[in-house]
Amino acid sequence: MKIHFIRHATFVLETGAVRVLVDPMLGRAGTAPAVPNTPNAKPNPLVELPLGDGELSGLIESADAVLVTHTHADHWDGRARELIPERAPILCQPEDEAAISGAGFVGVSPVVSELEWNGLRFARTGGRHGTGEIGARMAPVSGFVVRTEGSPSLYVAGDTIWCDEVEEALNTHRPDVIVVNAGAARFLEGDPITMTAEDVAKVCRTAPKARVIAVHMEAINHCLLTRQELAEELDERGLAGRVEIPADGEILETPS
Repeated sequence: MKIHFIRHATFVLETGAVRVLVDPMLGRAGTAPAVPNTPNAKPNPLVELPLGDGELSGLIESADAVLVTHTHADHWDGRARELIPERAPILCQPEDEAAISGAGFVGVSPVVSELEWNGLRFARTGGRHGTGEIGARMAPVSGFVVRTEGSPSLYVAGDTIWCDEVEEALNTHRPDVIVVNAGAARFLEGDPITMTAEDVAKVCRTAPKARVIAVHMEAINHCLLTRQELAEELDERGLAGRVEIPADGEILETPS
């Protein structure tokens, strides 16, 4: 298995002979407005893609499918909708099928519970994109577990805080590799809506044998937890070295 991390929550999963583009946010730096009602008013994305136009085109052309965990703009943006071919296979949560199809895409397959596709098995998991009223407004969101013969299993937790649904997914599926969306994103009011360092630590302790990869930092204005801060807080909790925090453009490999 190979994970080519791009930026924020966007990465390419290569498992077996299949390549899946996950949560494509492909806009150029500063071309989208800041998320409102947040402590930082800078326009998004905060950083540029680590790919030139030619590399980006090649990445899109080589992807066999696109997995969209949910359709918030930092996971499925306007430039992604412009660049991804309308006939590309797109897998999503059922609640997003109509919106993606309505944007002109004709190969949309919702994952209700599980879905077999091109040798991969996708299982959808639950999550909570915050607490209370904010969490209710941000819903629905999903995570996905991806399996294929002869390759490690991957759990893409999606935009969620630590919650019963995440714990259930870890205990039920026992993934080999876990990608969590950190950044402790938040608004001026309420609790964080993505994982804090404490949440990531709970993932590590619940799945002590899994490889944990933390992304979703330093690219969107309301993600306030930096890579360095996450690493320092995990170190304080005795978890130094348990979590990989890739740089934009970094490629991670997991032996079969």
